[in-house]
Amino acid sequence: MTNKARLFVAGSTIAAAVTGGFFIYGPSNQQVLSTAQKEGFTAKPVIPTKNDVPTIGFGTTIYPDGTKVKMTDSAVTREQGMYFLRHYLNTDAKKFNKTIQNIPIYQHEYDAFIDFSYQFGIGNWSKSSMLTNLKVGKYKAACDSLLKYRFSGGYDCSTPGNKRCAGVWSRQLERHQKCMGAQ
Repeated sequence: MTNKARLFVAGSTIAAAVTGGFFIYGPSNQQVLSTAQKEGFTAKPVIPTKNDVPTIGFGTTIYPDGTKVKMTDSAVTREQGMYFLRHYLNTDAKKFNKTIQNIPIYQHEYDAFIDFSYQFGIGNWSKSSMLTNLKVGKYKAACDSLLKYRFSGGYDCSTPGNKRCAGVWSRQLERHQKCMGAQ
């Protein structure tokens, strides 16, 4: 699961010199499949949690052409849903990678953080304590910061026994565990 050394993301000028050309380009195939599994498939648009936006496929909120998913949209196939997911993750990876230029990172840490970005958005990632901690080399603190994101629609999803958004919290716990893999 872990590499012997943290790697830089693609686009880093230092990466080729430090790692001999080995660097991270985006989420692993394993992470794409994991995200699809965690999101679950919906052929028709749904609103996953109270006060959320409509999603379709495997959690897609914006189609590859840039239009937002609406509740009145037509159903999609699993294949279309996977295409939307991969497209979004690859597009998001370009923005995400710019935020962590010259920060060495393990693939599993990258996967945990980009999965967070997929669910909570690149804007939340960009202003997060996760990113702040990564920038100063505090990897454990960056992983621990995942646990700060436990709210959905103003509700604390970590509340024991909640049926409103328990999946939000369980996913954060899984991300945290994945992130901590090398700590």
